[in-house]
Amino acid sequence: MTVAHPAAIVTGAARGIGAAIAHRLAAEGHDVAILDLAAEACAETVAAVEACGRRALALSCDVSNEDAVTAALAQVEAELGPPLVLVNNAGLIRDRTVQRMSAAEWDQVLAVNLRSVFLLSRAVLPAMRTANYGRIVSLSSIAALGVAGEANYAAAKAGVQGFTRSLALETGRFGITVNSVAPGFVVTEMTRAVADRMRVPFEQLVDEALQQIVVGRPGEPDDIAHAVAYFVDARSSFVTGQTLYVAGAPRG
Repeated sequence: MTVAHPAAIVTGAARGIGAAIAHRLAAEGHDVAILDLAAEACAETVAAVEACGRRALALSCDVSNEDAVTAALAQVEAELGPPLVLVNNAGLIRDRTVQRMSAAEWDQVLAVNLRSVFLLSRAVLPAMRTANYGRIVSLSSIAALGVAGEANYAAAKAGVQGFTRSLALETGRFGITVNSVAPGFVVTEMTRAVADRMRVPFEQLVDEALQQIVVGRPGEPDDIAHAVAYFVDARSSFVTGQTLYVAGAPRG
């Protein structure tokens, strides 16, 4: 079964990659629920979705909190209809070496980057199974391959890939595909914040990243949005359980 342009949820969509994904899905014809910690921070994304002629719903939601996710899903379904597309994009970093990392920093990163993927995916499954159709796309990262100083983030993003493969095996017979996109270096506020924490000019961070990028440029949020849109497309029904590295170089 194919459902034409069902309602979509994009988490962490107030800015950066999430905002680009929400805009792209609206351009493809989807109404979009934009989940972030503060709904008022989503004004620009809402405007971009509405400029495409689609409905936008901004909701404040701690995606690592089970009750908050349940409440948000109920509101999305009431206002936009069954959310048959889910993009798990919300994430944060708390970079430290393992020796200096607190248990709280470990737990927070795993909660936002991995627990949320479980909670949101579980929450949308009933509607998807009823429709015999669904698209779940979760954001992993090249950090899943290992990176010094980001063991918590790397573990979470590797977990996303394992979760994706497992859920794909469970849901394929219900017309639901589950895939992940693993970005490389992308110019966003998050990567600029990394440079600030390292106390290096952002341009230096870009130059260092370019040494591992064969296409000769850093990534942009739209690069990731294009990859997500491929997995969301109804015509991608024979692709599930996959991780696509979008990194400007061979990865994985």
